[in-house]
Amino acid sequence: MPSRQTQKDLPLNPAKLRSHFPAFEEPSLRDWAFFENAGGAYPCRQVIDRLNDYYLTKKVQPYSPYPASSEAGQAMDLAYARLAAALNVPVDAVHFGPSTSANTYMLAHALAGHIRPNSAIVVTNQDHEANSGAWRRLAAEGHEIREWKVNSSTGRLDPDDLEELLDDKVAFVAFPHVSNIVGEINPANQICARLREAGILSIVDGVAYAPHGLPDLGNLGADIYLFSAYKTYGPHLGVMMIRPELGRVLANQGHYFNDRFLRKRLTIAGPDHAQIAAAAGIVDYLEAVAGLAADQTGDATPFRRAHTAMRAQETMLMAPLLNYLTDRNDIRLVGPAEPESRAPTISVIADRPGGEIAKGLAQHGIMASGGHFYAVRLMEAMGIDPDHGVLRLSFLHYTEPEEIERLIAALEVELA
Repeated sequence: MPSRQTQKDLPLNPAKLRSHFPAFEEPSLRDWAFFENAGGAYPCRQVIDRLNDYYLTKKVQPYSPYPASSEAGQAMDLAYARLAAALNVPVDAVHFGPSTSANTYMLAHALAGHIRPNSAIVVTNQDHEANSGAWRRLAAEGHEIREWKVNSSTGRLDPDDLEELLDDKVAFVAFPHVSNIVGEINPANQICARLREAGILSIVDGVAYAPHGLPDLGNLGADIYLFSAYKTYGPHLGVMMIRPELGRVLANQGHYFNDRFLRKRLTIAGPDHAQIAAAAGIVDYLEAVAGLAADQTGDATPFRRAHTAMRAQETMLMAPLLNYLTDRNDIRLVGPAEPESRAPTISVIADRPGGEIAKGLAQHGIMASGGHFYAVRLMEAMGIDPDHGVLRLSFLHYTEPEEIERLIAALEVELA
């Protein structure tokens, strides 16, 4: 068994973190350890409070001159401004939609009217289908689809392999910041810089990365970056960062008379106003995390400080679990064994189907899941039967060391 960790070993106090999440106070969840955060994180109290306040005091059509409506619009505007600050982008780069899948589908239509006829589009087989299928459908409009393939043994995307796919015909490359199965952190900054140098657009799926600390998108350099607010302690929305210069030239997807409004051009129908307002609570929470973190890094903003602390926390929490899994010779760990190079989204292949093992873990008070998680192309590339699937164990910075121990003890029984 791995050496015992305690809360004192960690850079952030889990008890103080968990005080911001009402789910940890809920009696029906009290005896359960949550290891399915990649499917959706618990919402933080700051988000819930903002959502309740909106529904209670200003659930009216926003942006009209009477007080409740004016306050509703101000609450929504605050969410755009707060997320822009946390992501280090201009406020008009931030867009909300109903989900990342829906946002990507909309963007495919917008980009189809923007790129040259018969362009080449590079996609990967590491992605969740949301950042693959919508782009692949553009083949029906005469565009060439090129696939950046993973290593069939490791599931890794090699940037050198991308070079072989790039030429003057390529309009954009869509790739994940982190795979929701492999867990490895792809070098998005380097990839986006290389694409920008070649005049090629970059579209980054950050759904599996953002819950582990919102990225500095001003530094990352993507033209489009997508993530899901409900996996980032928030409401059920998809968030898009679209470089404003690009957003202004993409084909309008909204009502024709809203063409002059950048925020409305790329949203077919506005998502729930209250949820947009509540998304400001995500940023409130990150500032609270920064306040709990000792600033030993010189990070310039509370959001960078929170990101650094959250990554350090999760890296330490991952170590005993990865050590345990790599010591077993009867399972296959997907992705790197080194916690520094991955997110805590850890997939395991065993003799029994992933869903069956997850069902067994539930008997030990462990919430986890099994399946293909919309990454069927990756499964097939790695020789994994999607129907057999993987057991996916995913957690966040608010997980306790004792919960990791409980998981390992349960795995000892269910993998025996």
